[in-house]
Amino acid sequence: MKRGCTIVALECIILTMARNPLTIYSVSQINAMVSSAVEQGLPPRMIVHGQIGDFKVHSSGHCYFSLKDQGSILPCVMWASKAKAIKFRPQNGIAVLATGSVEVYVPGGKYQFYAEKLDPAGVGALQLAFEQLKQKLQNEGLFEPAHKKSLPRFAMRMGIITSASGAAVEDIRDSIFKRWPCAKLFLFDVPVQGEGAARKIADAIREANRMRKQLGLEMLIVGRGGGSMEDLWAFNEEVVARAIFNSELPVISAVGHEVDFTIADFVADVRASTPTQAGVVAVPDVKEVLAGLHSAQKRLSGTVQGQLRHLKQQLQTILADAIFRQPQRVLENNVQRLDEMISGLKDALRDKLDSAARIIQHGEMAVVRIEPRRFLSAGQTRLVQLESRARRAFDKCHSEKLLQMTAVQNRLQALNPKAVLERGYSITTSRRTGRVITAATEVKPGDTIITELARQQQIESVVEKILPNKQDS
Repeated sequence: MKRGCTIVALECIILTMARNPLTIYSVSQINAMVSSAVEQGLPPRMIVHGQIGDFKVHSSGHCYFSLKDQGSILPCVMWASKAKAIKFRPQNGIAVLATGSVEVYVPGGKYQFYAEKLDPAGVGALQLAFEQLKQKLQNEGLFEPAHKKSLPRFAMRMGIITSASGAAVEDIRDSIFKRWPCAKLFLFDVPVQGEGAARKIADAIREANRMRKQLGLEMLIVGRGGGSMEDLWAFNEEVVARAIFNSELPVISAVGHEVDFTIADFVADVRASTPTQAGVVAVPDVKEVLAGLHSAQKRLSGTVQGQLRHLKQQLQTILADAIFRQPQRVLENNVQRLDEMISGLKDALRDKLDSAARIIQHGEMAVVRIEPRRFLSAGQTRLVQLESRARRAFDKCHSEKLLQMTAVQNRLQALNPKAVLERGYSITTSRRTGRVITAATEVKPGDTIITELARQQQIESVVEKILPNKQDS
């Protein structure tokens, strides 16, 4: 029927042109007539099935793409106001159902499909958006176990991010207080579904992290009760996922029922299947803790009792020793041993002294036999001879060195540049540079010069004029 309407409209245009064979039309008129014929001949709204191709988003937010099948391509446009409502991310190759109308773009002389709505073909838009975001964040590593933070074993102060009017907050509170009555909870009231809910949940996560030191928070529980995929969609938004990932506090995700999975569950440090289960995951059971403490107390008590028995036995063994039974006898034995050691030491010392005396006596007798005075007289004579020879050699060497030093001193005096000062000469230096002036070109009028005379006398003067070389005049 659509094709028949188009043919009828075109026939009308041809008949009109036939009745007026000499009429001249502008390009714009022709395009306008084709546009009118298309609008009259096609349904105002239709659904087109095809694969997306050449998808582009203009800086204005408008989307330009094509829908194609095996035989044809249909150019399409989707204005930014309509594109904002798309839940999934359009990509080339995705099969979609596009709802809209066909119109002629008169300035360009071409017809195109103006899409008002896009839905994935064969799968829901929300499900496709869920899979796309899940794949994107997984590729970025947001689900990696290495990024998961451990929950504190005995958490005392926790932040709850959910709606104050929902059943989830009651389930979480009852579950925690039943198991761990000493806990303190801080509620961050946020909407958990509807427009803007995701942004407010993410803001609450960041606010809880900013206040963690002030409130003493140790972890966060983020969640809500069950519902449809649309109801839970706020926890599938990228802004919530990134807020959870960037949280410095450990986050427990407790969204929906056990069968429900959201993006928040994959990013969170721990997933609880329900809000009630979140309390079980977050805190220990006080009964189990007390039972464990009681068991530990019994084990510690048994260990201490065993240690005490062992130490008591050691003490009894020590007390049974002779030193405790007859301490005076032990002292007397040591005194006797000391007396014996002193006697032995005296005997040994006496033997050593007697032996040394005998050695000295033998030495004296040997010295007498060799007549030491005769040896001493000969040594003294030899010593006097050596002393005389040494004195003569020293006097001779001293005289030679003194002559050499006098000669060297005379040569140095002759080479001393200041020796000529005694003969009336002088040395002139520049006060500015400190260098000796050897030519008139090294100074200029106004320079200060220092003239050194004999006996370190100096004259300071100022150059007034530089006279020409006598040879030049």
